[in-house]
Amino acid sequence: MDKGEIEKLARLTRLAVSESEAEAFAKDIEKVLGYVSMIQKISTEESVSFGAPSADALYNVMREDVEPHESGVHTEALMAEVPEKENGFMKVKKIL
Repeated sequence: MDKGEIEKLARLTRLAVSESEAEAFAKDIEKVLGYVSMIQKISTEESVSFGAPSADALYNVMREDVEPHESGVHTEALMAEVPEKENGFMKVKKIL
């Protein structure tokens, strides 16, 4: 990337970039792009393949979808902490 492309990017992103900053950014971006191209050249064909896990290793780690507490067990304790109540419900500000 040259200084002109950096200035174009700066205009598109509405950033104020001085001429010296544009030159510095151009050098930095060239270094980053060089590093990325070096990484892209790395061969992944020789990497270790772990393969598919065995059937013994596959199991559901999630809990069963059930109610952890009996319904209404904590209602009285929670409602005691509510600042405003109306007809057994929490009273909150209207949102819409």
